[in-house]
Amino acid sequence: MANKAHNLAHTKWVCKYHIVFTPKYRRKVIYNQYKTSIREILITLCKFKGVEIIEGHLMPDHVHMLVSIPPKISVSSFMGYLKGKSALMIFDKHANLKYKFGNRHFWAEGYYVSTVGLNEATIKKYIQEQEKHDIALDKLSVREYEDPFKGSQ
Repeated sequence: MANKAHNLAHTKWVCKYHIVFTPKYRRKVIYNQYKTSIREILITLCKFKGVEIIEGHLMPDHVHMLVSIPPKISVSSFMGYLKGKSALMIFDKHANLKYKFGNRHFWAEGYYVSTVGLNEATIKKYIQEQEKHDIALDKLSVREYEDPFKGSQ
C-alpha cells in the first residue's frame, strides 16, 4: 500500500512526506497514557483528511510520521490542522496538561518536512513506457492531416 499510486478524478499521485514535530519547549510528555491517547488522536485526524499514515513513531519529546498527503491538501495547511486540532483534543482529554503548557499551546511552532520520492530508475522506466505507449497510439492513427494554411494550388 505504501508504493500504491492513488487516484483523484484526473490525477494519479504518490505524495509521501517525512514530518517531525515537537511539544512546546521540547518537553518529554509523550509517554504512558499520553502516548496512546496522542496516537489515537493523530490517527483519527489523519483519517478525517484522507491522509494515510505509512509509518509513525512517538518519541518522548517528538513525533515522526511518514504520511501520504493528497495533492489537493498542502503540507502546511495539513500540519496547521493536525497540530491545532490535536492540541484541542489533547487538552479536552487531559485537562491537567493545561497547567504545564498554558491554555491550548501543546505543540511548538514549526515542523520539519522532507519529501520522499520515487527512485530514479522507476521514473526512467515510466518515461520509457510512456514513450512506447505514445508511439503505439501514433501507429494506430491512420488519418492524414493537411496543413490548413497551405491553401489550394
